[in-house]
Amino acid sequence: MSTADVDVLGQDKLPPPAEEETPTGLPGLYRRALDNLKSGNLGVLPIALGIVFIVVFFSFKATNFFTANNFDNVIIQMAGTAMLAYGVVFVLLLGEIDLSISYVAGIGALTVAELQLAGSNHHINGLLAMLVAIVICGAIGGLQGSIVAFVGVPSFVVTLAGFLIWQGVILKVLEQPGSIIIQDRWINYTASYFFSDVAGWIIAAVITGIYVVTVLGGILGSRRAGVAVARPGIVIAKLVGVAAASFGVVAVCNHAKIPHGLPLAGVLVVIFLVVLTFLARRTTFGRHVYAVGGNAEAARRAGINVPRIRIIVFVISGAMAAIGGIILAANVNSVDLNFGGGTLLLNSIAAAVIGGVSLFGGRGEVRAAFLGALVIATVSNGLNTAGYQTGVIYIVTGVILLLAVTLDTIARRLQVRSGR
Repeated sequence: MSTADVDVLGQDKLPPPAEEETPTGLPGLYRRALDNLKSGNLGVLPIALGIVFIVVFFSFKATNFFTANNFDNVIIQMAGTAMLAYGVVFVLLLGEIDLSISYVAGIGALTVAELQLAGSNHHINGLLAMLVAIVICGAIGGLQGSIVAFVGVPSFVVTLAGFLIWQGVILKVLEQPGSIIIQDRWINYTASYFFSDVAGWIIAAVITGIYVVTVLGGILGSRRAGVAVARPGIVIAKLVGVAAASFGVVAVCNHAKIPHGLPLAGVLVVIFLVVLTFLARRTTFGRHVYAVGGNAEAARRAGINVPRIRIIVFVISGAMAAIGGIILAANVNSVDLNFGGGTLLLNSIAAAVIGGVSLFGGRGEVRAAFLGALVIATVSNGLNTAGYQTGVIYIVTGVILLLAVTLDTIARRLQVRSGR
C-alpha cells in the first residue's frame, strides 16, 4: 500500500459507501409509506380515512344524510367553526393556546349587529361594519398577544381572562333578554347566498386553474434551478384530486333542491384556506412561525423577533374569530346573550387538533383546520340526522379529539426516536 492510500491519521482510505437506491414506482410508494409510519409522519391519511368512514357509516344509519340538500347544510354548518379554527392553527403552531376566540367571535358579531342596527344613530353599511369588527377583534388579539409576548404571562391565563372579559362585555351590552336582529343584506349574504349553476362551475374552474398554475409554476422553477421533480405521480394525483373535488362539490350542490347551488360560505372557507396556507408556507412570516414554535430560543438567536411573531399570530386569531362570528351570526340572523357559548370554543380548537396540528407547536398546516371542521360538522350533522341526542354528539366528538391528541403524542415520540 502506497503512502497515497493512507490519510494523515494513518488510517486506510476507503471508498465512500454507495448510496442506497430509492425504489421507484409502487415499491417506492410502499417504502415511503412505511418510513412515514415508523417516524410518525402520517400526514392527512388518518383524517381522510376517518372522513370516509364517517360518511359511509351515516349513509347507512341516516336515510337523509347522503343527499345533496344535506351536503349544502354541512358546508354551511362547518364554515364558522372552520374560520375560527384557521386562526387557532397559527396559535397552536407557536405552542400557545387561545381560549378567548369564541367570545371574541361574539364581539365581532355584536359589533356588526350594533353598527348596522336599524333606527340607531350609527347605522352604517354592512361591509364597513364587518371591516370595523375585524379590526376591533384583531386589536383584541394583539392586546392579548402583547401581554403574552412582553409580560410573559402564559397564554392559557391571558386568554382565559379574555374568555371571561369578552363574555361579560356581550352580557353588558345585551342587558335586556333577547337578541339583535341582523338586517343588512351584505351580512346575510354570507350564509344565505348561493351561486347559480353556471357561477358554480366557473368557480370550480378558477380554483382548479389557480392550483394547476401554482403547482406547474413550482415545477418549472425547480427545473430552471436544475432540481428534478420528486414523485411526479403524486403531483399528478394531487392535480386530478383537486379538480375532481372542485367540480364534484359544485355538481352535488347544483343537484340540491333546497338550498340550491354552491353556498358563498363554502367559497369563503376555501378562499381563506388558500390565503392562509400561502401565508404559512410561502412567506418569511410563516417560516418564522414554524421556527418559533419549534424552538423559540433558537429562533431568537437566529435573529427572529419572537415577540412580534407572537403578537401577529394572536392578531390573526382575533381577526379570524371575527370573520367566523359574522358567519355564525348570519346563519341565525341575530346575536343573543348565548352567542359564543356552548361548544364553539371547544369545536374550534378540536378542529385544528383533529386535523393534525400538534399541541406541542411547530407542526401542522392550515388545511388541518379545514379537515377537522369538516369532521366535526359531519359527525354532528350525521348524529342529528340519525336522531341521536346532544349528549351522544358531545361524547363522540370528545372521543375523536382524544384519539387525535393520542396520535399526535405517539407521532411526536416516534419522531424523537427517529431523530427528526
